[in-house]
Amino acid sequence: MIAKEHLPLRLPEVEKYLPTEEGEPPLGRATTWAWDTNKNEIVSNEMLKQVQHDGTQNDVTPSGVEGSSDNGIYPLELNTMPGWAGSSWYFFRYMDADNEERFVSEEAQKYWENVDLYIGGSEHATGHLLYSRFWVKFLYDRGMVSVKEPFKKLINQGMILGMSAMVYRVEGENTFISKNLIGDKNVQEIHADVSLINSSEELDIEGFKKWRPEFENAEFILEGGKYIVGREVEKMSKSKYNVVNPDEICAQYGADTLRMYEMFLGPLEQAKPWNTAGITGVHSFLKKLWKLYHSEEVLNVSEEKASADSLKSLHKTIKKVTEDIEEFSFNTSVSTFMICVNELTVQKCNQREILEPLAILIAPYAPHIAEELWNKLGHDTSITTATYPVYEEKYLVESTKQYPISFNGKMRFTIELPLDLGKEEIEKQVMADERTQKQLDGRSPKKVIVVPGKIVNIVG
Repeated sequence: MIAKEHLPLRLPEVEKYLPTEEGEPPLGRATTWAWDTNKNEIVSNEMLKQVQHDGTQNDVTPSGVEGSSDNGIYPLELNTMPGWAGSSWYFFRYMDADNEERFVSEEAQKYWENVDLYIGGSEHATGHLLYSRFWVKFLYDRGMVSVKEPFKKLINQGMILGMSAMVYRVEGENTFISKNLIGDKNVQEIHADVSLINSSEELDIEGFKKWRPEFENAEFILEGGKYIVGREVEKMSKSKYNVVNPDEICAQYGADTLRMYEMFLGPLEQAKPWNTAGITGVHSFLKKLWKLYHSEEVLNVSEEKASADSLKSLHKTIKKVTEDIEEFSFNTSVSTFMICVNELTVQKCNQREILEPLAILIAPYAPHIAEELWNKLGHDTSITTATYPVYEEKYLVESTKQYPISFNGKMRFTIELPLDLGKEEIEKQVMADERTQKQLDGRSPKKVIVVPGKIVNIVG
């Protein structure tokens, strides 16, 4: 037992923070990690001695030596406090990081209270939440914290599942048959590495043979000259060969594409199957976004006033994305961005008034491309310091209406008219339209029914 006044002990530096070759914890690599009970200090492991039954002494290592020591020097514990312990209370330290007297002051706790939101996978969060609640309740009982619970809200994000690829070996034969030719044959399902499958579900047969040399001489029965694999949604696992390496996705499509595609897959809390073939749609969207700001790769942004349509597209996007962020509905945000970019492309919008706030809005979703665009727009500070765009209702207020024009109850065409027109003016403009005259064919209508903001029905 080490007296309280000598604690805490400062851990020594080690060559690398990995278990030793003998399976001991990283502290097993320390060369100065023994306790001298006479001097009450940490000393070199070379000073460790153990009295044998025959009276001789042997050098020992600090791997849990038990018993007495003839010189009062003992090995120190190699296992430090479990990682769960530190991760169960460290968030309080963020509240008062410069306090050298205690880990968090009462003033800081009163201001910050507890953590607003905890996001974690269900497998990890279950254990971590259990331990952190134990620790916080212990600290509360000791008067060290002012809250009984560590977290106010929990969200478990869903797992990204893998799309396993299956090949089919005929039972008792060294023959593989393509998926749609199996019929009533008895087959053995074998996992194939997903990297050997293209977007059309075709197996790279030669690659498969090199990967599994035991099937080098196997026969492959093809359909239309191709071997088509089966697919199953399973948990990503090395044993199922369905793990997608994010580094490879980033290298091929970029980190922003990977980031947005993961959000686009579905609601945050649901498990979602990964499908590499679908990532091209998000990649194309980001290229389309880039083109809004450029003409032949040259920045082409106008300082002119934006059109009413473009302002409407922008502000309905600000409204929806802001609401989605509050609700953690990131998948619908990505859909909203796609709609907005499509509309702005049709409108041939290149006004700074639209494109600058759009870059800020999309920055949390595609930070790399947004940062690049921000810089090209002439800013020398990060886009993360920019003011978040504000939604303005006035840009979404409709000023016109597409009136359906009916004849004897059957709609024949539509006409766009200002919403502030009265009944008489609406009737006048409808009757003056050449399509109305064509429908009447020289006849005078018996009645014209006008419901402002809704319909016009001409009774012949």
